[in-house]
Amino acid sequence: MKILFQGDSITDAGRNREDPHDMGPGYPGYAADFIKEEHPDVDFEFVNLGISGDQTKDLMARWREDCIALQPDIVSILIGVNDTWHHAEAKTFIPTTVFAANYRFLLEMIKSQTKARIVMMEQFVMDVPDKRIFHPDIDEKILVTRRLAREYADAYVPLDGLFAAASVEYDMYHWSDDGVHPNANGSRFIGGLLAEAMAPVIEKIAK
Repeated sequence: MKILFQGDSITDAGRNREDPHDMGPGYPGYAADFIKEEHPDVDFEFVNLGISGDQTKDLMARWREDCIALQPDIVSILIGVNDTWHHAEAKTFIPTTVFAANYRFLLEMIKSQTKARIVMMEQFVMDVPDKRIFHPDIDEKILVTRRLAREYADAYVPLDGLFAAASVEYDMYHWSDDGVHPNANGSRFIGGLLAEAMAPVIEKIAK
C-alpha cells in the first residue's frame, strides 16, 4: 500500500530529497512508524515529497509528477500556512477564493485521475506573538480547508484546533519553537493524530 505525504516544510522537515522514501525527522516518520506498528500485516511503501516553502500554487505546478504519476493508495496533504505566511509582512494576502480554487484543483486531480483516498490536515499557527498577524487571513483559509475536507476527504485532522487544545496543558513552545514548525514533540503529536485518522482508511483498502 503506497502512502504519499505531501506539503511544505512541515512535511519536508529536512528530509533527503534524493530519496523519496526518506521520511525525515518530522511527522511523516512518526506517522509511518505508528502505522506500521498498528498494521503489521500490511506491506507499506511510504513516500515523502513535501518541499519547504511550498504554497498551494507550488503543489499545483508539480502535482502531476509528484502525486498523480505515483498513483498512491492514500494521499496525506498538509498545505496552506505559506499561502498566509509569505504574504503576511506586507499584508498582501492572496484572496481566499484563489486559495480555495488552488486547493480544489489538487483534490479534483486526485479524485479524477487516481483511486487514492485523501487524508487532509488543516494548516495551523500557534498563539505566539510574532505570528498573530497571520490570524485575519489564516483563520479564513482554515475554514476553506475544512469545507473542502467535507467535500473531498476520507479523513480529516483539525490540527489548528487540536494544537490549541494541546497548548492548554503545555505551552506553545513545547510543540514548536516558532509557532509553525513543530519540534520533536509536535511532530510526534501530528504523527500520532495522522496515524489514528488514517487507520480506518487503511483498513478499508486492505480488505
